[in-house]
Amino acid sequence: MSEDRTSFGTLLRELRVARSLTIEGLAEASGMSVRGIGDLERGRRAAPQRRTVAALADGLGLAETEREKLLAAARTGRATGYSPAGVHAFPRGADDFVGREPELRRLADLAAADRTAGGQAVVVAVSGAPGAGKTTFALHASRQLAGNFPHGQLMIDLSGTDEEPPPAAELMVSVLKALGTPDRDLAKAGPTGRPELYRRVLAERRCLLVLDNARDEAQVRPLLPGSGPAMVIVTSRRMLTGLDAVHRFPLGELSPAEAAEFLTLLIGKERAAAEPDALADVARRCGHLALALRIAGNWLATRTGWTVRRLADRLGHAERRLDALTAGDVRVSGAFDLSYRQLTATAARMFRRLALVPGPDASTALAAQLTGQELFDAEDTLEELVEAGLLGSRADRYRLHDLLRLYAQARLAAEEFGPAADASRQALHRWLLETAVVAGRWYEPEHGAPPASWRGTVDLSSAERARHWLQSEGANWLAALRAAARDGDHATVVEVAEALHWFSDQWLFWGHWAEVFGTAARSARALGDPLVEATQLNYHAWAVTLCEGRPRDSLPLSAAALAAARRAGDPVQQAWAYHYTSWAHRILCQWQEAFEAADRAAEMFRAAGDDLGLLQVLHGRALILEAEQRDEEALTAFQEVVAFMDGAGDALEPHSATITRLGLLAGIGQCLGRLGRWDEAVDRLEAAVGLCRSSGNIGLEGRNLMLLVDALFAAGRPERARQALAHCAGLGTDANPEIVARARERLAEWETDRP
Repeated sequence: MSEDRTSFGTLLRELRVARSLTIEGLAEASGMSVRGIGDLERGRRAAPQRRTVAALADGLGLAETEREKLLAAARTGRATGYSPAGVHAFPRGADDFVGREPELRRLADLAAADRTAGGQAVVVAVSGAPGAGKTTFALHASRQLAGNFPHGQLMIDLSGTDEEPPPAAELMVSVLKALGTPDRDLAKAGPTGRPELYRRVLAERRCLLVLDNARDEAQVRPLLPGSGPAMVIVTSRRMLTGLDAVHRFPLGELSPAEAAEFLTLLIGKERAAAEPDALADVARRCGHLALALRIAGNWLATRTGWTVRRLADRLGHAERRLDALTAGDVRVSGAFDLSYRQLTATAARMFRRLALVPGPDASTALAAQLTGQELFDAEDTLEELVEAGLLGSRADRYRLHDLLRLYAQARLAAEEFGPAADASRQALHRWLLETAVVAGRWYEPEHGAPPASWRGTVDLSSAERARHWLQSEGANWLAALRAAARDGDHATVVEVAEALHWFSDQWLFWGHWAEVFGTAARSARALGDPLVEATQLNYHAWAVTLCEGRPRDSLPLSAAALAAARRAGDPVQQAWAYHYTSWAHRILCQWQEAFEAADRAAEMFRAAGDDLGLLQVLHGRALILEAEQRDEEALTAFQEVVAFMDGAGDALEPHSATITRLGLLAGIGQCLGRLGRWDEAVDRLEAAVGLCRSSGNIGLEGRNLMLLVDALFAAGRPERARQALAHCAGLGTDANPEIVARARERLAEWETDRP
């Protein structure tokens, strides 16, 4: 800012500080009030009259030159008509603001930063889905930051969702007039000179400018100051990716706790406290979206005879939820309409068809199936939806907000006839299940990599890539499997379950294997194939025992598998049924029944020449001995299994061999520990953990880590035990949740008790 245009408040503060006077000291010397001087320095009062300036000059003991300078600053403020107090042109805001604490702290830091006139102005881009509360956030933040901007705060509606938003030149004039620029300066600059005048005026003022509801970068770019102490907050449904040198604040939905707090502010604490569960249901059915929550809260606030549960139930009808989220002339669907109308035809089609995705999110390859686009074209279309604020993204996944999904469903029903949408849905399900079969067979003996003839759109060039696809699309292909079962496509259901059987060992605690194999068993029964039914029932028994920890409930399943295998005349599946029966009895500590079933299984596997099955039964017998704590006998039995595996060599399927070696190492480690041979136990258990990591088996890694922790403590290695415990606590969702929770509890106890 040039010396002759320094604001009165700034100059007054500089003169006071130069004389080491406090505001209180100047007030006493000048006869003015402390508050009056403070308001002048902060720009909260208009430029003072001459007598006020004279009193301040006397109090400061100014020489003639400084006195004239202070008077000139006062005259400049009055002559230009510039009044900081008159530039608080904000609309009426809401006092019931909640959340956004990290964003508010970050904004406060930016506003408080010391910026010289030659530095770059701060620009903040606030983006988010329709109804995320961007404007409310900007208003709330602006009021909090007002003290940092003594030259004024101003909000301009860019009307970006209108068919023809106002041009930048018109908006510039609005800002200049609001900041007190004389008409003669505007006329002198003319249309061509006004951009320069606009930048110069903003460069001279520490003011806050909110540009609300921007359409795109082209509308915003001319309105951004180049340098100076000003700060600009731009709100837009679009991410405004094309803007450079901006601080980005993407706003999502509120947290469940924040949403409940917001509703409480709207309806009152007493009413909210009376029905906390119903309040949480209302918040959840609003998708924790700020606009939807405000509508729901206002609805309840104006209908005092309604219970919160009544509104929660009203919102429980998904097909009518958007219609219910209407209060007067404010509609959630209306906010969505504004963004949807601005999409290209291709993006609008993609948006509608994303409603067909059965799971919570989608990959680019999945989205491409919905529209028939090439992968790169589909990705461009998805990113257009992200940019428009209608789609969320994280890593390589795309997600519709719950209410936007309902809106997309409504648009799909309105704009595409039922048969077309049904055909798209069926094609998507078919693709999901076909890809699941190919991916799952990476882990199946005698299959591995996709055949050369396969022309899929997903990279399944390695087992790890296949695993990633199966896990990331798990909710989607599971929904497709359910649909196939409902539609009576039983052969496909069985094919998918069979292809995924070997993979299931790699994702033990997903939570849906019992459903997958139980559904396949019912489909096999519908097909009238007792051998396939027996196979799937055995898989079902395995899932219920190991994945769900319900061995007693698995016994009827293995018994049904045995009966089906007998009808089919298949000794191998009969042997597997005995094996799973033995496994369940072992966990139930029913040792005699466990041994009897294991012996029957071993006899039948030997007779059939099935080494893989025999290996599992021999391992199972050793585990029974270990569970009974007959440790010396168990060690001998484990070594016999090791010798059996060494003798079989490459004849054993690698995946099954790896799983068995994991169990052997863990079992031997436990036996050695109980025999007091802790160092040897640690060696075996560390080897088991290492094998889990190298094979990517997180489910078994958690179990073995906890065994290792106990062994390390017993061996006198507490720091190494703590490291193993911390690793187990951070394994994530692929591990057994009970084990992870136990690890976190023990880690917290260890940290508390540590000296």
